[in-house]
Amino acid sequence: MDRTIDRPELTDVMASVRRAKELAAGKDYAHKHELAAALAAIPGHPLHTMTRENEMLSGWIARAREKLAAHEDAGALLEKIRELAVHYAKKGDLLYPLLKVGYEVSGPSDLMWTEDDEIRDDLALLARAEKRDAHWEGRVGAVLQRAERMIYKENSILFPICAVNFTEDEWRGIYRDAKDYAHCLGVTGEVWAEAESETAAAPDCDGEEVLPGGHMTVEELAALLNTIPMEITFVDADNINRFFNQGPKLFKRPGMAIDREVFSCHPPKIEPMVRAIIDDFRQGRRDSVPVWMEKGGRTVLVTYMAVRDREKHYLGTVELVQDMEFAKAHFGVNE
Repeated sequence: MDRTIDRPELTDVMASVRRAKELAAGKDYAHKHELAAALAAIPGHPLHTMTRENEMLSGWIARAREKLAAHEDAGALLEKIRELAVHYAKKGDLLYPLLKVGYEVSGPSDLMWTEDDEIRDDLALLARAEKRDAHWEGRVGAVLQRAERMIYKENSILFPICAVNFTEDEWRGIYRDAKDYAHCLGVTGEVWAEAESETAAAPDCDGEEVLPGGHMTVEELAALLNTIPMEITFVDADNINRFFNQGPKLFKRPGMAIDREVFSCHPPKIEPMVRAIIDDFRQGRRDSVPVWMEKGGRTVLVTYMAVRDREKHYLGTVELVQDMEFAKAHFGVNE
């Protein structure tokens, strides 16, 4: 029986093709290279930064080739070239998924992403090799050639496709998210003034709490905090207990303690230590204090941490209680 028609997977493929054509309608692919070049010329724009990273990488690859040709040690250059891992991570996190999910352009994520991983892993393996003979040099030369081809693919294919498809708001989002990645390949990202002057538009999240990192319903947020395998206590800047997560606890947290001063919840012999820790947090002398102890025959880590806003203003203290018996079991620690 002919199984080439009416199969669910074929239907899905055809629907994807139709959707891709719809999304591509009206896109100026004829001038994709000019569009990419224009964006790459904007100081601080993601394409400006990533293009400069490729330029630096290309130069380091050329120098490494010279070293290999002369049978000289290329180890130091190899370590610099390995910084492409950060460049590849930005592509993998910020470019490929948006193309695939937002615009149904799956080629880069399906093909280039795999090659990125192979290049990165091969470089790491070669950097660890102790025997650096002619065979090692040949392997290094081969992976450098792949990295060089990837630069060409990015500049000629990936970046132009992104330039045609991504909106200005999406580029601003990529710019903001890219700040979480380390500088790499000798390039420090410049400021994109236009993106800095605007804040991200609040998503349409009816009935949800909108946070800097996303949005959730109160039910989801409460369930998340209760799922984290720690006892969580938040004390505000006025030393008042404001929140305990729910669930079994080594240290009991009665609901009546909410809205009470935190010092009233500690015995007299402990209160001076708690006051000293919070005062250090408030004055900026410390950011965290770990305390290891035994509780009910179990090893417990209690971590006090200062909670600060983006301007480093003190907002309160969080206490995290974690049963560490799992770590002892994992590392084979015997009593």
